[in-house]
Amino acid sequence: MVKLIIQIPCWNEADTLSQTLKDLPKSIEGVDVIETLVIDDGSDDQTVEVAKREGVDHIVRFSRHRGLACAFMAGLDASLKLGADIIVNTDADNQYYGGDIEKLVRAIFEKKADIVVGNRRVETIEHFSWIKKKLEKIGSWAVTVLSGVKILDAASGFRAFSKEAALRMNVISDFTYTLETLIQAGQKQLRIEVVDVKTNKRLRESRLIGNIPTYLIKSAITMVRIFTFYQPLKVFFYAGFLLFGGGIFLGLRYLHLQFFAVSGGEHFASLLLSVVMLVMGFFLFMMGILGDQIGANRHLIEDTLLRVKRMELEKREKREKSE
Repeated sequence: MVKLIIQIPCWNEADTLSQTLKDLPKSIEGVDVIETLVIDDGSDDQTVEVAKREGVDHIVRFSRHRGLACAFMAGLDASLKLGADIIVNTDADNQYYGGDIEKLVRAIFEKKADIVVGNRRVETIEHFSWIKKKLEKIGSWAVTVLSGVKILDAASGFRAFSKEAALRMNVISDFTYTLETLIQAGQKQLRIEVVDVKTNKRLRESRLIGNIPTYLIKSAITMVRIFTFYQPLKVFFYAGFLLFGGGIFLGLRYLHLQFFAVSGGEHFASLLLSVVMLVMGFFLFMMGILGDQIGANRHLIEDTLLRVKRMELEKREKREKSE
């Protein structure tokens, strides 16, 4: 029996949640059970009441607002415990066309992918400004470089996860899961597929990209942080190489000016800057080696966590069967 759970992170979505739920498919070929899960991220409106009225199967509630990334991870965890074989994440603002969920799960059925991302084709979305379209493209290019997987719409929250992929996700950001999960999936050698999806008429403005400069800064920090998390040696080696190389260049420049320049002079500033850059470059090399050792321990911890999750699910399944 194949069970699909459609999870919807919500924060004050009483005005749009009803339409989002009505847009979801009631049946999909190959899926035996479809259930809905709402993660209430500390809403202070009628979001939970609307979810109950519309017959949502499961509700996870936070006592206070904790952010989209936390809500997303809580949804994955709850979905796995509820026995999901496939998990689809969608937004509560009805941005994505529910009928395309079948497209997302098809690649997982056919064993072509562990994660399927819906590509909104942002260049065709009329209500997206020119600057937003460009930023989406740049962000997708950056995630492609960092993950090693071609991503066309990195900010899309319309995604399907196999059970195995969901078990392997460990989001550490409190901002958004969209960028981090893709970089993480690429580093973990999970298969990612992209399918074109349709979008519905806009019901409200985006809350995540309300302030573009802030969004850019937070997104950049997230990407650098997660890539450094998985590739510390590479990050610190390149940074150290630039500084060390610059220090050598300035050192050679100092020697040239000191002994061969016609004008003469002490040129002490070049010597001082050279020494500083050489020392900083050396320390970055050392940080890379240390980070690589910490990364090895992190791999072991993640493997242990994965085993624990699997054991918990197996115990739960056995208990449910015995009951």
